[in-house]
Amino acid sequence: MGTPHVLLFFLFIFFHLLSSRMLHARELHTHIIQLHPNQFKTSGFQHKSQWHRSILWPTVAEDDDAEEPFRLLYSYEAVIEGFAALLTDGEAAAIRATPGVVAVRRDRRHPLQTTYSYKFLGLNSYQRSGPWGESGFGEGTVVGVLDTGVWPESSSFLDNGMPPVPKRWRGVCQVGESFDPSLCNRKLIGARFYGRGHRVEEPTSNSGKSRWPAGTNGEYVSARDAHGHGTHTSSTAVGAPVEGAGVVGNAVGTARGMAPRAHLAIYKVCWFGGCYSSDILAGMDDAIQDGVDVLSLSLGGFPLPFHEDSIAIGAYRAAERGVLVVCAAGNNGPLPGSVANEAPWITTVGASTLDRSFPALLRLGNGQVLYGESLHPAGDGHENEQFLELVYDYAGSPGSQFCFNSTLRRDVVQGKMVVCDRGSTGRALKGEVVKEAGGLAMVLANTEQNQEENSVDVHVLPATLIGYREAVALKKYITSTKNPRARILFRGTIYQRNFRAPGVALFSSRGPSTTNPTVLKPDVVAPGVNILAAWPDNLGPTGLLEDTRQVNFSVLSGTSMACPHVSGIAALVRSVHPLWSPAAIKSALITTADVVDHTGGPILDGRRPAGVFALGGGHVNPARAINPGLVYDMSSADYLPHLCQLGYTTSQIFTITHKNISCPLLAAKKGNFLNYPSMSVIFKEGRRHSTKTAGRSHRSGWVLLIRRVTNVGPPNSTYSVEVEPPQGVVMRVSPSSLSFHNVNESKTFRVWFRSKRKMPKGNISYAQGSLTWVHLSHSNKVRSSVAVTWVGPK
Repeated sequence: MGTPHVLLFFLFIFFHLLSSRMLHARELHTHIIQLHPNQFKTSGFQHKSQWHRSILWPTVAEDDDAEEPFRLLYSYEAVIEGFAALLTDGEAAAIRATPGVVAVRRDRRHPLQTTYSYKFLGLNSYQRSGPWGESGFGEGTVVGVLDTGVWPESSSFLDNGMPPVPKRWRGVCQVGESFDPSLCNRKLIGARFYGRGHRVEEPTSNSGKSRWPAGTNGEYVSARDAHGHGTHTSSTAVGAPVEGAGVVGNAVGTARGMAPRAHLAIYKVCWFGGCYSSDILAGMDDAIQDGVDVLSLSLGGFPLPFHEDSIAIGAYRAAERGVLVVCAAGNNGPLPGSVANEAPWITTVGASTLDRSFPALLRLGNGQVLYGESLHPAGDGHENEQFLELVYDYAGSPGSQFCFNSTLRRDVVQGKMVVCDRGSTGRALKGEVVKEAGGLAMVLANTEQNQEENSVDVHVLPATLIGYREAVALKKYITSTKNPRARILFRGTIYQRNFRAPGVALFSSRGPSTTNPTVLKPDVVAPGVNILAAWPDNLGPTGLLEDTRQVNFSVLSGTSMACPHVSGIAALVRSVHPLWSPAAIKSALITTADVVDHTGGPILDGRRPAGVFALGGGHVNPARAINPGLVYDMSSADYLPHLCQLGYTTSQIFTITHKNISCPLLAAKKGNFLNYPSMSVIFKEGRRHSTKTAGRSHRSGWVLLIRRVTNVGPPNSTYSVEVEPPQGVVMRVSPSSLSFHNVNESKTFRVWFRSKRKMPKGNISYAQGSLTWVHLSHSNKVRSSVAVTWVGPK
């Protein structure tokens, strides 16, 4: 009689403990703990991981779950001095008070910033004197890609004709689910994966048999790519030539990366739930020690102070080791001040368009033709001859006009062409919703927010994307016609050399930099709209689970696609100039960029000439970047005075750089001038003749900037200055010419700015110009974009 009561008692205790344990587990979050590097020298420990455990253990020792394999996630070696661990908020506060702890911060999620482009950029395999010929197609360099992994069987990663793996390489190919080290070769020379931080913050994506994020969405517990994003970006940067590449009959040609003979190292830090700082730092930590030359990160978000930004902190340490870090600017345009990855030691890349289009015209029942685009295969026309009834289900369930999941009424849309407003959910997903509801075709209509932006997709049903003006006309036709009908005419791939391209993509994040206003961001733009690149052959081109089509290439858009273009071009520059610093390579990319399109007119942002906060230095030009003539060079130490001028405290600067400095002493010794390849000046009410972070007063009303250029062209070279002052500003440059007798000789020049404009009251205004050093033979033009900002009284 007593047994049931005893059993109930133990069951009560068991479930009470289980619920307490689960509640406690929900309170645990990944924290990144930065330590003072000098503390390890006196700690008495042989290995840093032992030191890290000694700091962690006293705080969590009373917890039954505190065993090190559970709590200590990563011990960092190169990227920062510190570790990542699972902590409650109380434990984090206790560790923050521990001697030798510099900073403790919660893990952050960073979203991904989701062929022909090499020809568009002027890369030609038959030009011996061009960037491919001079660099040997990037031979000898290693590009590390932090992303969603790689599909190693892709033809883009074959090693035919590749040189041997560099002797300096210290990376590995990590064994994992469906990934054997034998899959690596002379092209793909490294592959690692990191998911411990993601596992904590995204527990629903965990496989029951693994501590890593896996299983539920077809994720691989390895460096293998289940998304396609990492495969796409990697092949864009360094993919081998693949003839006959295309997707469902579109964009057919030879696909190749920017640096097709460069080596590739994969660091999988992104999973279905996103990319977390602790995992990103672990990937950067290994990449620096492995020996990469360039790090490519097609991820980001919104602006962060540098001492809270793990990517900025890791990138600084990479720059110290001679590694150039290239990051996506973000996809939050055209919102001003939305640019991410703003640190001056990061090369920040916005997105531009190509002169390639995929017309899919929408012919209405009244004979009107609206322009649209789509990657749906162009057939013989028979499947499109029949007009379909048009329906715009805006009166259905909430969100039905956006074709949200389960919002379309089958009795309304079945057998018809459905109009879906763009926004809130993925473009391809809307097509799947229409298909499931019985629709036969879709018109994806841009809203006022999207304007005429034309990122196309390989939809699961016949579909076209129309711009905002066309969408207004279409909806007017639907509401004014008793039986609205339409058909889609797919025209395939069109190349138009007289088309205004490149242009700035609408979604590309814009400056000015909110955390670093006297550094112009983004730095450059590169192709990022409708980019064809490699794709996992077990994943449909839309990436949807319902899409069972098999392709080897697909088309994506985003600053994620622009970033690896610049990473690959940086590898070409590094191959030609292996001793150049990251700052010198970055300078070459910025000062040689184009500000005119292929028609000779200014690069456009929509229908207007692009401003410097959209374009940065301009559209990257690989042919000019390998021979820039002059560079604005810097060491990592040169950023320290700039951080002081931005107002960072000594402890915050130590968090960013691991350098103990005195800002007053540093300012007295080195001055306040950052030798950046572009220029940004701020005039503030009450401080008309000075800017806190960009310069100092020379005389009343003037702002002074000092720059230093190094001759990397031939000896005995002379350059003269050409100035286009911003409207409302007087610019003076001294000296007006620079003569160099030797290679690697440096010269300093000064630029004064004076505002002629009255401070605008209650708002902010901008103007732009340029400063260009022109070689007497006109063989080199070294251009710096100039931005001026007026901040009026409140």
